[in-house]
Amino acid sequence: MTDHTYKLMKNTGTSPIGVEDVVNNAIAKAAKTVHKLRGFEVSEIRRVGDGEAVSHWQVTNNFTLDA
Repeated sequence: MTDHTYKLMKNTGTSPIGVEDVVNNAIAKAAKTVHKLRGFEVSEIRRVGDGEAVSHWQVTNNFTLDA
């Protein structure tokens, strides 16, 4: 088995549409400037708004990259 070493990159984004929109936007933006993306995980999801109304979703992603 070959040893692997990876870098981690974190980003946080928002969208008024929903969590999936935030994640898709984050992947698209990261892919424009960062090469060798291997995977990602959603580490935090937050709702921004007053009371029951949601104005934005905020999501923090951890990306795995080749070292």
